[in-house]
Amino acid sequence: MGLKKYLVKTAIPQDIEAEEIFLDAEAIRSLEDKGKLEKPIKKRNFIIFYGLILALFAALLLRAGYLQLIKGGYYKGLAEGNRLKIYPLAAPRGIIYDSLGEPLVYNAPSFDLTVNLADFLANPVPVQERILEKIAEAIIKKDEVEKNSFSRDNLVEVFSRKINEAKGKTAQINLIEDLERESALILESLVNNWPGPSGEQSSYEAGVRLVLNIRRQYVLDQAGEPAFSHILGYTGEPGPADLDENKANGFQFDKNIGKSGLELFYENPLRGEPGQEQVEVDALGRSKKSLSLKPAQVGNGLVLFINRGFQEKLYQSLKKMTSQLKVKKAAGLALDPRNGGILAMVSLPSFDNNLFSRKMKEEEYGTLLANPDKPLFNRAAAGQYPPGSTIKPFIAAAALEEKIIEPWEKINDQNGELVIVNEYNPQIVYRFGDWKIHGLTDMVKAIAESCNVYFYTIGGGYGQKEGLGIDRIKEYLRLFGLGELTGIDLPYEEKGLIPDKEWKEKTKGEKWYIGDTYHASIGQGDISVTPLQLAMAAAALSNNGVLYQPQLVDKIIDSEKNVITDIQPEIVRENFISQKNLSVVLQGMREAVAAGSARALESLPVEAAGKTGTAQFNETAETHAWFAGFAPAKNPEIVLVVLIEEGGEGHSAAVPVAKEVLEWYFKQDK
Repeated sequence: MGLKKYLVKTAIPQDIEAEEIFLDAEAIRSLEDKGKLEKPIKKRNFIIFYGLILALFAALLLRAGYLQLIKGGYYKGLAEGNRLKIYPLAAPRGIIYDSLGEPLVYNAPSFDLTVNLADFLANPVPVQERILEKIAEAIIKKDEVEKNSFSRDNLVEVFSRKINEAKGKTAQINLIEDLERESALILESLVNNWPGPSGEQSSYEAGVRLVLNIRRQYVLDQAGEPAFSHILGYTGEPGPADLDENKANGFQFDKNIGKSGLELFYENPLRGEPGQEQVEVDALGRSKKSLSLKPAQVGNGLVLFINRGFQEKLYQSLKKMTSQLKVKKAAGLALDPRNGGILAMVSLPSFDNNLFSRKMKEEEYGTLLANPDKPLFNRAAAGQYPPGSTIKPFIAAAALEEKIIEPWEKINDQNGELVIVNEYNPQIVYRFGDWKIHGLTDMVKAIAESCNVYFYTIGGGYGQKEGLGIDRIKEYLRLFGLGELTGIDLPYEEKGLIPDKEWKEKTKGEKWYIGDTYHASIGQGDISVTPLQLAMAAAALSNNGVLYQPQLVDKIIDSEKNVITDIQPEIVRENFISQKNLSVVLQGMREAVAAGSARALESLPVEAAGKTGTAQFNETAETHAWFAGFAPAKNPEIVLVVLIEEGGEGHSAAVPVAKEVLEWYFKQDK
């Protein structure tokens, strides 16, 4: 009996309770005392749990509110961007007018046939082929087929290749640019009737659209000649440099931007604001329908000082003279000395800037660039030439101002040359010639008869007479605007060259000699000026010593011709030559017309003053012919400069052009 309590039951007649398995005797006694098996969860744990749920729910509400209320517009825009496509609409550029309000350029409608690749390629291949065939039939002409061996199949193959090459690279391409009007009218009737993948008639589903663009059309003169090309310039597609520069300035591009002339210089006011067409697309990016349209805004216009009739007259007069002389290169310009406004500016040969408005072929552009006469080059503003004797009035003014000589003082040109003996070797003699023997010559006579010996003497010095020297010559020529940019509102102006000792040593590695100063004193040697610079300098002589900045544009106007900006004349410098000294120079220029080398102008209806020039630039070539003058001689209202490259003598080549142009000008009602 004593061992019985240590035996293990192997057979139990009743069920075993859980407490008997898991709890020991001590635990059983504890549970019996407490009356329960479970231990309750603490209330604090429930508070933490519910707090976490509330925090998560609040965070969810805040995030939803942020996305809906604060970022709602942003995400709506993204959604709209995925639903809509925006096609740019070309903005018409501003019109350019002459001083009388006649337009010098028009905005002509131009049509491009564009292909939306996603829409077009969604069509079955047979439908694609049928669309391209219809396009080919609409634009091809019988005479072109015979001449170029084109056929419908040829064009379809070209179109297909262009589309395939663009796959994956862009969303839209111009299949055909600058369609002829006849072809555009035919395509317009077809464009909305091509079948799409749904079987409906839809240009959007077909992926082909006829887009209206604007093409610049520049006026020609009455003879059909491009008399305004170098002034107006032309437009073209933006290159990489244009894109980078203008993107930084926040500009959007139309199809074309200004590339030269006023089109380039006044690109910002001329360029309008492109419009937009919104087109709804499906999930695959295919266009479905047009939703809205934002019209393009036309650019501002320009009113020039240029007089159309005067420009055409100067152009035709130069063209006639170059034809007679059998030369091709010339320049001429006229301006108002009272404000610097350019009345006419011509450069020959010219070019048809309408060629750039259409899609010029590469071979056409290559031919233009390869032309040895450089028709794209504006000789009036960028051509650099030795001025010859047209420089002499400015040398005279400088000599008077520096008291090198008195107006009445005479220099004896008794041999028609100035002779210099080499100080180191008397056997070496330098001769600086004149075109004739002038005898005793004062300043008025020296200017009127263009006496070289007189200007050698006052420029470089001779015998007991001190000369200006090259440093003072350069200083005064610069005061007249020679050798520096004029600041005209055209691109690509050149500044010419007034050489000096430092320039020669640096450029040629040679010393400066007295002969260099003599040559500069008569406008020869290394000195060079542009026709524009010479005109502005002559204007400063004529208007009592006021050097203006030349200006082509008088006003900037809006599309309703309301003045936005009235550009005021800008004075570069003034009062650098005394009125007394200027009057002597002007008397000499008046005598050049009354009895000197420009006396052919004496028959004009008003008194004129001027100076001819015959500039040697090559030992074997003919000389350049110059004339620079103004009229009336007192209180002038026009300054005129004429240059004919390799035209010979100024009095025989340049003066007849000046006479014809000035006669026309003073017969007009002004």
